Amino acid sequence: MNHIVIMGRLTRDPELRHTPNGVAVASFSLAVDRGFTPKDGGEKQTDFIDVVAWRNTAEFVSKYFVKGQMAAVVGRLQIRDWQDKDGNKRRSAEVVADNIYFTESKKSREASFGPVEVKDDINSNYTTPVEGSDFSELDIDDGELPF
Repeated sequence: MNHIVIMGRLTRDPELRHTPNGVAVASFSLAVDRGFTPKDGGEKQTDFIDVVAWRNTAEFVSKYFVKGQMAAVVGRLQIRDWQDKDGNKRRSAEVVADNIYFTESKKSREASFGPVEVKDDINSNYTTPVEGSDFSELDIDDGELPF
């Protein structure tokens, strides 16, 4: 079974491209903290994991996620063999995303990083505030919920 779940912060804005056949593909990387600290009291270690998303998932992540934002990715691990410009054989590991989830509220994101921006459908170089997006945060009191 090849199933992976990672959560971390985007190290850069997702890069959206299209194949010659018009299929959307987005690439980005997540900074994922390891779940432990070294016994000698050193700093927590972080892995930088490359992620690739295809089709609707690619368009979703490129529109609603930005550098520094926390995200959870569910997908599979893929190993690719390739040759560098000198003809040397190389191998790369990346996560192919099936689903990408928001893992922090809009309020906590804005408190840490300022206003969140999403890319406009028509021109990906133009940004608009999240308030203009299809998503909104519910302003309800959940104090009476049993969990």
